[in-house]
Amino acid sequence: MSKIVNLAISSGEPAGIGPEICIVAALNFIRDHPFSSITIYGDPNLFDQPFVLPKQIQIEAIPLREKVEFGKLNSNNAAYVIEVLKASANATRMGRHDALVTAPVQKSVINDANIRFTGHTEFLAELDGAKQVVMMLCGRSQEHLLRVALATTHMPLSLVPQEIRFESLCQMMQVMHDDLKNRFAIHRPRIRVAGLNPHAGESGHLGREELEIISPAIRAMQDKGILVDGPYPADTMFNPKKLDEVDAFLAMYHDQGLAAFKFATFMTGVNVSLGLSFVRTSVDHGTALDIAGKGIAESSSMFEALSLAAELALNKKNASGA
Repeated sequence: MSKIVNLAISSGEPAGIGPEICIVAALNFIRDHPFSSITIYGDPNLFDQPFVLPKQIQIEAIPLREKVEFGKLNSNNAAYVIEVLKASANATRMGRHDALVTAPVQKSVINDANIRFTGHTEFLAELDGAKQVVMMLCGRSQEHLLRVALATTHMPLSLVPQEIRFESLCQMMQVMHDDLKNRFAIHRPRIRVAGLNPHAGESGHLGREELEIISPAIRAMQDKGILVDGPYPADTMFNPKKLDEVDAFLAMYHDQGLAAFKFATFMTGVNVSLGLSFVRTSVDHGTALDIAGKGIAESSSMFEALSLAAELALNKKNASGA
């Protein structure tokens, strides 16, 4: 990547590893791409360094509500976390940045502060007014590139079946097709869809969602010329011999897709929000409170998130003729 990109980072939970991996990954990215720039959103005291940051890295100052002790959550700083995320996302939406990269947040402490928050994907979709947003994880497993999207995200398993609906599945497959084509520059994306039940329902004997909802949605998208097939049993969908024939997978719920994905790509995966008006990527791990502030956090996922954000932003510009 030789073209200039201007990236934003929301630094996430201040008591976690977010602030330190933001700085380390940003420095590594700018070393490789010295003509690009990065703006990190958060309290400047979280990014104190024994050296002056290069001019390509700027801090957009947003003050903490209370002083932070690394590794210890404080619900009084929950509003700060939301402010950082909202400010960085709105600046990206308005065109100040080419893409947004988000560090991990702690959903529990945000909800403890009586702020409704189920996750980045849902929050950004509402902020952006997006009709359908799809959470997709991207990462490399040896020689294979994996992209796994989710039909449902952060909800109890008991609620998943009622959220598997014909209209939403069709919208998700359309969003996946469009973004894989326009932002990932894949000419004719190939999508493989999982079933909900064991053995993809066993012809209706283990559940009828495949027969009544998932298969009809797949056929509807096939009729539109989209290369999608399934539903596949989840335990055989990620067949290593078939990975090169698939550009993205659509799993029906969180752990169905991400257990296999993270086993293969742990700490190097990147979360991408499809369907937003702007490019957003994120790390695929949590706040790691137990090692926060010790200088030992692994920043590889944040670096990969920055790299993918830059690539997608440039692809988006090329697709729009900008």
